[in-house]
Amino acid sequence: MKVGRSAIPARLDCAAAMPADAPSPARSAAVIGGGPAGLMAAEVLAAGGMPVDLFDAMPSVGRKFLLAGRGGLNLTHSEPTERLLSRYAEREAALAPHVAAFDGAALREWAQALGITTFVGSSGRVFPADLKAAPLLRAWLHRLRAAGVRLHARHRWTGWQADGALAFQSPAGPVTHRADATVLALGGASWPHLGSDGAWVDLLAGRGAAVAPLRPSNCGFDVAGWSDHLRQRFAGQPVKPVAAFMADGPTAGQRQQGEFVLTDSGVEGSLVYAFSARLREAIAARGRATWCLDLLPGHRFEQVLAETLRPRGPRSLATHLKSRLGLHGVKTALLHEVLDPAQLADPHRLAQAIKALPLVLVAPRPLDEAISTAGGVRFESLDAQLMLRAAPGVFCAGEMLDWEAPTGGYLLTACFATGRAAGDGALRWLHR
Repeated sequence: MKVGRSAIPARLDCAAAMPADAPSPARSAAVIGGGPAGLMAAEVLAAGGMPVDLFDAMPSVGRKFLLAGRGGLNLTHSEPTERLLSRYAEREAALAPHVAAFDGAALREWAQALGITTFVGSSGRVFPADLKAAPLLRAWLHRLRAAGVRLHARHRWTGWQADGALAFQSPAGPVTHRADATVLALGGASWPHLGSDGAWVDLLAGRGAAVAPLRPSNCGFDVAGWSDHLRQRFAGQPVKPVAAFMADGPTAGQRQQGEFVLTDSGVEGSLVYAFSARLREAIAARGRATWCLDLLPGHRFEQVLAETLRPRGPRSLATHLKSRLGLHGVKTALLHEVLDPAQLADPHRLAQAIKALPLVLVAPRPLDEAISTAGGVRFESLDAQLMLRAAPGVFCAGEMLDWEAPTGGYLLTACFATGRAAGDGALRWLHR
């Protein structure tokens, strides 16, 4: 496979960019956080000839990466870069230079250089050929160790000493480490049992960084309350295929098709995650969000109305909807959940509900249940190289930055890209 402009082995890019009077090996870098962003920063630094120590609070690195890949590692997306960038919404401009420099195509080439073949699924999502995260992580760690990166597990960062040294709590007790440049890739606050607990927020705020509040993203939502019947009979069941849209707001009426799952308290799943930022903001502004479902996205309203108007004789409504429209099970249960008996008996109101069933959502699920985190270090606190303006020599990358994106490979793409950018920024800082 042809290696593109941005793939790493872009260790060649970094080395070629270094001036002839490179510093002595006495200079060194530290990376704190062993997820994709931190590992990528370490790779760039090591490729530039810099001694690198990588610290992680967990017993081994990449734990959230491995768990995210348990059902099939969605590494990136095959969309053109311009379309991919639009997935980052209001942070598109801030992420554009980093993602454009290491986009989905470059990420696939990078994986290929590790011996990991990828393929594009029917949805455009990109996966390793074996769908697993572990082989990629093993190959990556082998290459990092061969490049001289020193890994320190069970080292929880606790801030800076008065003299600027990095402080850690380790199995041996408190330890310190000196580095000439530091890359922080500490994640957000979702799945804290895997190491990303947001404990860094106060530490960075204390150094003068502006940090947007951490909020759940790609998360489930609670409804005001399901009936006992719906919870007992249908919790855990998928609802598919459906199309969803917001009832109000700037994107009202914009539809997306997919599927989701009913939970004991509300809804979750890929279609919900695609709307999570808009739903969360609507709830924050108004106390609730109305999420509308088209239960029959392949039918026109006129088709549905013709069938609800059709006399059903002695047949029950459930039997009529199943035989005439193919509606049954959880979809019919949702109609009964939202509509009262009089509305169910009104053919026009029933047809409208089938094509636009309003679910009122009242709260996102807690942050520690979310797939990812919104909020974090504001880009306004960083320079173009992702260095903290208030703390020269300290760079930030990955999910701890203030951006969010839907699932589909976009999260990992930005983590890899910002890790690479922060590593490159730290390398240039050390060669100044």
